Amino acid sequence: MKVTELLTGLILAMPAVAWAGPLHSDPIAPVILGVTGILFFAVLGRFLARRAGQPSVLGELLMGVAIGNLGYWAGFDFVEVLRNGPAIFEMVDLTLAGEPLSRSAIEALGHPDAERILEILRGPGGPALIQVSHTVDIFSRYGVIFMLFLIGLETSLEEMQRVGPASLRVAVVGVAAPFLLGFGAARLLMPELSLNADLFVAATLGATSIGITARVLQELRRLHTPEAHVILGAAVIDDILGLVMLAVVSGIIVSGGFEVGHVLQILTLAALFLWAAFRLGPRFLTHTIALVRNLDIIEAKMFISFLFVMVLAWLANLAGLSTIVGAFAAGVILHDAYFRHWGEVASHRFAIRDLIAPLEVIMVPIFFILMGMQVKLETMADSHVLFMAGGLIAAALLGKFVSGLVAGRGIRKAAVGIGMMPRGEVGLVFASIGQSLEVINAALFSAVVLMVIVTTLVTPPLLKRVLGRRPADAVEVP
Repeated sequence: MKVTELLTGLILAMPAVAWAGPLHSDPIAPVILGVTGILFFAVLGRFLARRAGQPSVLGELLMGVAIGNLGYWAGFDFVEVLRNGPAIFEMVDLTLAGEPLSRSAIEALGHPDAERILEILRGPGGPALIQVSHTVDIFSRYGVIFMLFLIGLETSLEEMQRVGPASLRVAVVGVAAPFLLGFGAARLLMPELSLNADLFVAATLGATSIGITARVLQELRRLHTPEAHVILGAAVIDDILGLVMLAVVSGIIVSGGFEVGHVLQILTLAALFLWAAFRLGPRFLTHTIALVRNLDIIEAKMFISFLFVMVLAWLANLAGLSTIVGAFAAGVILHDAYFRHWGEVASHRFAIRDLIAPLEVIMVPIFFILMGMQVKLETMADSHVLFMAGGLIAAALLGKFVSGLVAGRGIRKAAVGIGMMPRGEVGLVFASIGQSLEVINAALFSAVVLMVIVTTLVTPPLLKRVLGRRPADAVEVP
């Protein structure tokens, strides 16, 4: 362990040296250092988790939590910028829109964090730190896109259609039950809150982040099970329902009424995207592949796969959905048989998965490390926050767990319910929107963050416990 401790200290200390003065002339050097350091900790977290018999994603998340908080208490500028990354990006956007820098920092970060971050960014290494933080964030987002794309490659469209009704039931209950339980918990435990705050907290509890569950299913080799197909299908529907709920609640808060037109617009755009992806996507692939027939098979597969997944991820975002919904759809649609011009699929040197997997291996751990780093344990020192968070956690876990009860016969309901539990970055985005609308105060935001942390961290070990042993009556879909 002495070697590991030495490497850890060196990597944490190197950013301070790298940005302390003009020791390098290449502006990309700090980016290389930052990404490499994060990847080192990701590998270390994965190694320790596997040594303990836990999913690697749990090790990456916990390593991120440790780095983020230890680095914060030790005063490492690099760590402090990374753990406040989303808020700093928001601060930059506000500043570019014409807001004074100090006011933008307070609005995005709050008083205590704003002063410290401004001090860091105004220092000699400030621009480089923002550059590294933004680059690492982009890498992490690419990683999740590639992960869902690869999961889509292993997903049978026919099986998804077969479990469609079950996925719809799970998604509807998985949004409605947490909303009702969350609203009740907020009313009961936090009577001082306004009705608008209760509604927004309830809407936040209805969100689902499929990235954690998808990674665990992938590690356990359970992507071909009925439970996995139900969870993945429900996640796509859940994304649409979550947007609708957010639009309804935000409309009530902002305008004081229910905006039917806005909800219909969301549903129409989501339906149009899914229809276009599955009906026009194959035609797009056929014509595009015909244009690159003179390329090597590896070049053709890499270029077409990257182009297709990024186009669908962008279109999903344009339709108001998560980019990972587009990435998952791209994986479901695309397969090696489209590249028949280069011979039979069995004779190809590499499958699409073989070519994309190395990108996922490098970039996905960065995403989970960053998620862990953005967990601020200092916000949980308040007993009132812990009291509020306890009620929200109970409502969040129970609300999603009961969604598995409607999954249908022949499916492990507990696995489906647990798989729908994590809120991840989606819950944090919902909470930040509530802050921007000024309906969620600092204490309530901390309680919501703690709810997000717990639901994210408990899912991997619970899902492994449920799916780790295959019961005799479990059916594996070929």
